[in-house]
Amino acid sequence: MYQEPIFLKPEFKERIWGGTKLKDIFNYNIPSDETGECWGVSGHANGPNVIMNGPLKGKTLDYAWRKHRELFGNEKGEEFPLLVKILDSKKDLSVQVHPDDSYAREVEGENYGKTECWYVIDCEEGSEIIFGHHAKSKDEFAAMVKSENWDQLLRRIKVKPGDFFYVPSGTIHAIGEGIQILETQQSSDITYRVYDYDRVGIDGNKRELHLDRSMDVTAVPHLDPELTRDSFLEAGLRFEKLVEEEYFTVHHWDLDGTSNELHPEKYTLVSVLNGDGVLHTNDKEYSFKKGDHFIIPATTESFTISGRAQMITSKSNK
Repeated sequence: MYQEPIFLKPEFKERIWGGTKLKDIFNYNIPSDETGECWGVSGHANGPNVIMNGPLKGKTLDYAWRKHRELFGNEKGEEFPLLVKILDSKKDLSVQVHPDDSYAREVEGENYGKTECWYVIDCEEGSEIIFGHHAKSKDEFAAMVKSENWDQLLRRIKVKPGDFFYVPSGTIHAIGEGIQILETQQSSDITYRVYDYDRVGIDGNKRELHLDRSMDVTAVPHLDPELTRDSFLEAGLRFEKLVEEEYFTVHHWDLDGTSNELHPEKYTLVSVLNGDGVLHTNDKEYSFKKGDHFIIPATTESFTISGRAQMITSKSNK
């Protein structure tokens, strides 16, 4: 039985708003000084990870999902359901919104819409995100977009390291400059831009906006999700539940010592934000460090974990 964790080679995406923090913070070998995204756990066609160890070394995560579904508890679905990224916003991202599953299937021909969540790894003092809007009706929203009344429309929130935001499909949002976040999301690459500060792309033209589809999918009025960050300590491992919803459950793990024996109910995605340690399973040891991304497969009967590290973990709820 396949017991070892599945380590993944990150995929990088250059963006006009990207920078060098993925190299500075995580020592990644990034492709340029405008690198905006590290896709740490991805089976998406636009950037599937290559498996770095074990019997499936050299294969991609989407291959493992198709051919070895037992590693994922024989979960149903044509595509690997989640995508985990680390983002570096040297500049403001566009103001955007994502569709739900139904709209994505009907309009885009894709299986998944995009609900996501953000854990703030680090940020410059005074950094802000856009999260929601102030319009009370669809007509008011449309009028404020048409008149480009962005200051009154958009809702800005200051952030600090350790903050967490749940961003359901239909939520107007944007990550501001000077922020590094870990994003857990449905495996979707559909984005509708509402506003982009009149920036131009590499072709010298203003980047495309998607106002009609944005109007279709934006939730009006905006409602903040209710979140309760429950935590508990089990030996040397503190678990903090950040969110549990329709598509995923996300935890923050704070490791300081050695955990009790853990028995995973499902496969678990792990991204190491700080520190290092060792995962022990089936009388073998697997070292991990800051910047690593790996999956503990559903075929793992039990494991312990030791060291000093902080991690974000997630599980699919489909």
